[in-house]
Amino acid sequence: MPTEEYDLIVLGGGPVGENVADRAAQGGLTAIIVESELVGGECSYWACMPSKALLRSAQALRAAQHVAGAAEAVTGTLDVRAVLARRNSFTSDWSDDGQVKWLNSAGIDLARGHGRISGPREVTVTAEDGTTRVLRARQAVAISTGTDAAIAPIDGLADAAPWTSREATSAQEIPASLAIIGGGVVAVEMATAYAGLGAKVTLIARSGLLEKMEPFAGELVEKGLRELGVDVRTNTGTTRVARGDDGVTVTLDGGTEITAEEVLAATGRSPRSGDIGLETVDLEPGKYIETDDTLRVQGSDWLYAVGDVNGRVLLTHQGKYQARAAGDVIAARANGDDVDDAAWGRHVATADHAVVPQVVFGEPEVASVGLTAKGAKDAGYQTRVIDQDLGAIAGSSLREDGYAGQARMVVDTERDVILGVTFVGPDVADLLQAATVAIVGEVPISRMWHAVPAYPTVSEVWLRLLEQYGRDSA
Repeated sequence: MPTEEYDLIVLGGGPVGENVADRAAQGGLTAIIVESELVGGECSYWACMPSKALLRSAQALRAAQHVAGAAEAVTGTLDVRAVLARRNSFTSDWSDDGQVKWLNSAGIDLARGHGRISGPREVTVTAEDGTTRVLRARQAVAISTGTDAAIAPIDGLADAAPWTSREATSAQEIPASLAIIGGGVVAVEMATAYAGLGAKVTLIARSGLLEKMEPFAGELVEKGLRELGVDVRTNTGTTRVARGDDGVTVTLDGGTEITAEEVLAATGRSPRSGDIGLETVDLEPGKYIETDDTLRVQGSDWLYAVGDVNGRVLLTHQGKYQARAAGDVIAARANGDDVDDAAWGRHVATADHAVVPQVVFGEPEVASVGLTAKGAKDAGYQTRVIDQDLGAIAGSSLREDGYAGQARMVVDTERDVILGVTFVGPDVADLLQAATVAIVGEVPISRMWHAVPAYPTVSEVWLRLLEQYGRDSA
């Protein structure tokens, strides 16, 4: 069997793998992607894009209903079939023809099949018909296989054919009722989406909601979900799940039973690394793959792990950020160019450590970046925490009648720079990039005063935060 040679072999054709290959190709290297499902990956077909499409229509309707004049004009209900059709359009009806066309235009080859590392710099690809081909990398192999939904070890859950995020984002019919186990981002977003689409939703969380964020974020989201009609059970464990002829029965701590047509397991993710040949390079299958900040696997000069599979940050945009660094550094090392691997250099993913932006598209939205107040304190910073009622901003009251929300800024008082910002409220996602730039750039508070927010916009929250910080520091 002849061996095909490329400079770079990428396992996984999601947005992360695509970006690794593209950056390397732009650096003059030859590249091939190995993909066993759809080019474009989880984000394009079962996560980011379809989930936000499911959420947007109900969000737009609620926004109109909260503005006098528009509210009187909105007299109908959500057209569920139209929502699902719009969602389908964003996945191209689960066809990757457009993504493959882009690969071709970028000069990146595609091998369809399951790829396994079969030796140093070597990958064996098994196609659906059982045929194999051997690929050899002159420079590097990059693992970008992502993660799978994890099914919690709850009695009967795995046997109850639960939905995961894949089924929830691709369903062609809306169940009359849906029980969701989990309190993280997937649980919150799918509870919001399915409540808006008319399902009776019960959300069961062992602790609170969005526990990794500022406490007020989970509290306001829980309040918002209840207002949408979701039955939220926080600090509640699930002891058993069973599927019968009439649907699914979920037994809670204490014996209370919840019945629903479907159950969604939103209990975390696990690395998709169990059958990709890690044992051939002395790594443990099924585990997250540790890397340095250039995304190169510890102890190797040719193997990289990029995106969710390395466990650094399980977010598509952060994976694409890693991919740009990895693709560029693979090309630089191959071409004998200088490697810029100091903190914040071109070839490192420094932001992974403490400047990660994230938006939860719930009702209300949550947008955060950097450290929480607790995270900053635990890291040893001397901090001041500034809170601001978003509803008191002139631009907020113009945007929506009865606008309610909250903002928090965490400041390192020794350096007078921002460590973290959290916004909760309608449409706060668009506030996030300014906070991200301020934290990454370590913009001093004294200079932030000169970044004047336009009036009357919600961005005026920055002025109010700075005013409070100035008063409190006087």
